[in-house]
Amino acid sequence: MDAMTLLESTGAVLPHLVVVLTGLIILTQDLFLTPQRRYLHEVVGLGGLLIALYLTLTMTGAPRQVFMGMATIDHLSAFFNATFLLIAALTILLSASYVRREDVSPGEYYALILFATTGFMFVAAAADLIMVFLAIETLSIATYILAGLLRDDPRSQEAAFKYFMLGALSSAFFLYGIATVYGALGSTNLANVAQALSQGTMPPLLLMGMGLLIVGLGFKVAVVPFHMWAPDVYDGAPTVVTAFMSAGPKAAAFAAFLRVFFQGFTTPEIVQLWTPIFALLAATTMILGNFVALAQQSLKRMLAYSSIAHAGYAFVALVAHNSLGASSILYYLVAYTLMSMGAFAVMMVVARREEMRYAFDDYVGLSSTHPLLAALMALFMLALAGFPPTAGFAGKFYVFSAAVQAGHHGLALIGVLTSVVSVVYYARVVMLMYMREPQRSQPRLHLAPTTAAVLGLTALGILYMGLFPSGVMRLAESSVAFLFQAKM
Repeated sequence: MDAMTLLESTGAVLPHLVVVLTGLIILTQDLFLTPQRRYLHEVVGLGGLLIALYLTLTMTGAPRQVFMGMATIDHLSAFFNATFLLIAALTILLSASYVRREDVSPGEYYALILFATTGFMFVAAAADLIMVFLAIETLSIATYILAGLLRDDPRSQEAAFKYFMLGALSSAFFLYGIATVYGALGSTNLANVAQALSQGTMPPLLLMGMGLLIVGLGFKVAVVPFHMWAPDVYDGAPTVVTAFMSAGPKAAAFAAFLRVFFQGFTTPEIVQLWTPIFALLAATTMILGNFVALAQQSLKRMLAYSSIAHAGYAFVALVAHNSLGASSILYYLVAYTLMSMGAFAVMMVVARREEMRYAFDDYVGLSSTHPLLAALMALFMLALAGFPPTAGFAGKFYVFSAAVQAGHHGLALIGVLTSVVSVVYYARVVMLMYMREPQRSQPRLHLAPTTAAVLGLTALGILYMGLFPSGVMRLAESSVAFLFQAKM
């Protein structure tokens, strides 16, 4: 690679570099800021994310390969980058009061958020299996540390250990899968993989490698049966970190699925091999996630299993393997980000401190004592359940429509029926808030301005995407159009 090519490749990933440089700036300035001026961490972090978003939106043009085909810059990576930057910005706003209340080191914390976001962005841009692996490891290391952020809390330390063990196991499967694919085809570049498959190459070793890649990415998405300790991790990690992990790593893993299986393993012959596997994973994930969530006595753990169920819904769109399916994944991930972040924001306000347990009884009579907060929580619960006119309803409609369009009527039926099951545990929260009187006097809840901003932005986003879904959906369709141009 000559100097000019290197310079052009570096310029193409300028949004990624801005995010990581912002993290380094925060780490450096933390050495010099007094406790009274540490609010500048949030200012610098949000400023860096806005610059990265501006660069993402202005630099996107014709798809181009950079760094010798290791990464690609196109509309799909731009859409995911905007989603990841939104997740990071909401997390920083949600964390502003949290880091002071829980006495967390803000410099370390915000830098880790930004480093993880950089990993998300490189996953979305990956054009080679090795690049996918390196990007996943980058985001994983940061999230391992974030899960164990509360060093004096045994539950947080347990969550970090379990998340590390899950990550190590998934990385081993994924890396072995890369080695096996390379042994079968002689390349790890996704374009080369697709070209080799189009020539009818189908050695048994390749099928083994594909299976290992599915297992490795399945752990990252937390689909059944690879969910294992994921609910324990979500339950034990600091709540603001759980909100971040429920949206960011999941969206990054789906970006990897789209890159690997919609750009690499995409010939009709091999699609017929992995589609039944994905259908089984989607069905079992939706069923187990929703039915186990019914039995939970902690709202935080219920949302953990709910997150698994929503991964199953998004997986239905992968099974469809059509343009509507790919675009509905993008729409659904944005919608789920808003719904999940909003619900966790309300949880943090009601719990007041991290050591508080997130019991359903904490929400009894909330409409009487804090009507606005109860109304917002009801909106988030109904959106997660898929009620109109929210983004949750539109997202599920697009996902199930893609499955029906592809002929997977049984899978769509399972999705609809399990969505009905989810109404039971989501409605439980709404009923406790509105149909029961508080049994004891509740202290006045303090709502920080930054937390109020998160609640307002997520609520407005959910309603806008539900009432006017075509805007985001058109962006999603244009972002995935190139995946199907060659097949049309």
